[in-house]
Amino acid sequence: MTLRSAPSRLLALLLIVAFAGVGCSKFKDKDADEGVPVEQLYEKAHKSMTNGNWAAAETTFKRLVAQYPYGPYTEQALVETAYAQYKSGKHDDAISSIDRFIRTYPTHKNIAYMYYLRGLSNSSRDTVFLQQVWTLDASRRDLATPLQAFNDFSIVADRYPNSRYAEDARSRMRGLRDMFARHELDTALYYLRRTAYVGAIERAKYLLETYPQSQYQNDAVATLAAAYEGLGNQTLAADAKRVLQQNEPNHPYLTGKWPDYPSNFRKLNPFAGEKSALDND
Repeated sequence: MTLRSAPSRLLALLLIVAFAGVGCSKFKDKDADEGVPVEQLYEKAHKSMTNGNWAAAETTFKRLVAQYPYGPYTEQALVETAYAQYKSGKHDDAISSIDRFIRTYPTHKNIAYMYYLRGLSNSSRDTVFLQQVWTLDASRRDLATPLQAFNDFSIVADRYPNSRYAEDARSRMRGLRDMFARHELDTALYYLRRTAYVGAIERAKYLLETYPQSQYQNDAVATLAAAYEGLGNQTLAADAKRVLQQNEPNHPYLTGKWPDYPSNFRKLNPFAGEKSALDND
């Protein structure tokens, strides 16, 4: 062997070792769960969930479904995939997984749970960003997803009243109804502050008719009293005050302390936005 050929052979040997290493690595990653029995894959994914490793659980459950597309383990893996996505904050993915499951297994024994989980996911969409980052009251944002969540919980309560999720679904529906009622009251007070009394009356009446017995029903009556008084209709204003006196005699409107609108100085701050009169409740 000549001195000139030695470096060439050394380089060739290094290239062979490098390619072999890369090839083995790719093969190992690709086939880590290849051929593993379905029971073992499920246990592996379930262990990840027990440890709170939602991403690993989702990945393993998806591998299980890909390798074993039929059977009870597969059906449960689809349920668990949606739950792992929900827990990791991937609410859009969770809803997509749930919708596929409902279409595929409309009579499955866990169908009530899947509607319930969809309600939880819809309730949580954008919540972290809106409430923790911008501290924006959920009742003052777009209510499309909370309305869908309400519908999901309604399905659980109405179609599956004896399921283990029905009572909590009804409780969450009550909370959502209060959110919707507050949204209407916020709008009514916005009109009231701008002396748009007819608009305030319409919103307050809609709240009372659509969300009876809500947390904000007495505030709606107080809004009616204030708006009728603003219009100069003392008869209807007195009627509203009488109803308010009967239902909540200590309501601050009766002592002239409601609604508690934010100070006008707030408007000097261009980043302050429109603060609700209810934020001090």
